[in-house]
Amino acid sequence: MMRSMEGGCQCGKVRYRIDGEPLNLAVCHCTECQRQSGSAFGMSLAVKSEDFRLLSGDLQRFTTLCDSGRTKDCTFCPACGTRIHHQVVNGVLSVKAGTLDDTSWLSPSAHYWTKRKQPWVLIPPGVRCVEDDG
Repeated sequence: MMRSMEGGCQCGKVRYRIDGEPLNLAVCHCTECQRQSGSAFGMSLAVKSEDFRLLSGDLQRFTTLCDSGRTKDCTFCPACGTRIHHQVVNGVLSVKAGTLDDTSWLSPSAHYWTKRKQPWVLIPPGVRCVEDDG
C-alpha cells in the first residue's frame, strides 16, 4: 500500500506531497536541531527523494555543518523561514515532520545525539537511542 502525505510551511506558500512509505522517523537532540527547531529536538521523516514533490512555492537552500562533521543541505520557505527538509545522504530527504498536515500517526523509531538531550525530555522505553551519530 502506498501512503500519500501532504504538508507545507507556516505561511502556506510552500506545499508538498510525499507519495510513498517513509523510511523512518527519527528524533535528533543535536545542538543544530535544537537551534533549528527552537525546541529541545528536531524530528525528521526520511523519505526517498523521488517520492517528494513540491506542489507550490519555491525553496531556498543553504548548507550547514552537522555535529558529526558532515555537511547538510537544507531547504526552507523564503517567505516565512519554515524548514521543509534537509539532506545528508544522496537519494534520501529528511522532511521536517512537523510540516505535515497530519502528524497524528507519527511515532519515532529512534533518538539520536541523546548525549545532548535536554534532561527533562523523556524517551519511551524500548525506543532505539544513540548517544551520537555513530
